[in-house]
Amino acid sequence: MRETVKTGKAPAAIGPYSQGVRTGGFLFCSGQIPLDPATGKMVEGGIEAQTERVLSNLDAVLSAGGAARKTVVKTTVFMVDLGDFPAMNAVYGRFFPEDPPARATVQVAKLPAGALVEIDAIAAIG
Repeated sequence: MRETVKTGKAPAAIGPYSQGVRTGGFLFCSGQIPLDPATGKMVEGGIEAQTERVLSNLDAVLSAGGAARKTVVKTTVFMVDLGDFPAMNAVYGRFFPEDPPARATVQVAKLPAGALVEIDAIAAIG
């Protein structure tokens, strides 16, 4: 069984993908970029502001899919500049203050809409 997840509290998909998919006791959240769901525009500010928005968007998809931060088991962080890692990591650490999920962080050449950071997640549900 497979169920797609959609919420207006996170940016609408800008391509042929779902915000999230529930299946087999897990919620797979698509990568979130720092778009404000109310305006559809990139948030102002640097890596800290963008990471905050990305994680808020991720929170909305988790909630819509019946999961929560504490049930996230794996994330992947995509960054255009790993020199921004300490600042991103500080914000990320506030989002997952205890028992953080497994994580991979990679530098990429470019992200959609000129974003500096994108984060996806897998969470347990049920």
